[in-house]
Amino acid sequence: MMHLILAESELELNPWNKRELLDSSIHHKIMRRKHFSMRRGRPDIVHFFLVVAMESILNKAGLLRVYIHTRNNEVIYIAPETRIIKNYNRFKGLMAQLLRERKIASDERLIWMEEKRVEELLEEIKGKKILFTRKGRKINVARLHEVMEDDVVCIIGGFPSGYFMTELENMVDAIVSIYDDMLTAWTVAMEAIAAYERFKFR
Repeated sequence: MMHLILAESELELNPWNKRELLDSSIHHKIMRRKHFSMRRGRPDIVHFFLVVAMESILNKAGLLRVYIHTRNNEVIYIAPETRIIKNYNRFKGLMAQLLRERKIASDERLIWMEEKRVEELLEEIKGKKILFTRKGRKINVARLHEVMEDDVVCIIGGFPSGYFMTELENMVDAIVSIYDDMLTAWTVAMEAIAAYERFKFR
């Protein structure tokens, strides 16, 4: 099983209007006035990441579990059968509802969240833990499957710039870099998923 964690994702409610998400593309002026870090307010990263992960062959085969950890130490659990809304504005509305109500009400438990630090999440998941960062050991993406194991936990940053605020390097078994330049979270997720597919389906 592959466990895929988007860590320290910039997903939070707008402090000035709790009915919506903070979105830097919309609220950038007030964020600058309030001296907010411009890495905040990036629900688009979460959206692209989830679409890539949940539509993957690996997820359709039942071999993927996905988690979104937020800057406010919340963990969002996504059931494998969840279909992610493709429309970005509707997705933001759903995530705002989730952050307010802690779950999405339906006949089945598809998306829910808990107050939890990323360290606690890592402790509860079994498997080889791999952190993806440009500071890691360089590995050719074509050989990424060689570092995979049957049970693996892949951690990817959910922020647009900067570095992890948590000392994740001390909590993992391997730290790897798959490219010299910066990559989007969903690109890294796609490559990690493809590598595990090569490992599992060879």
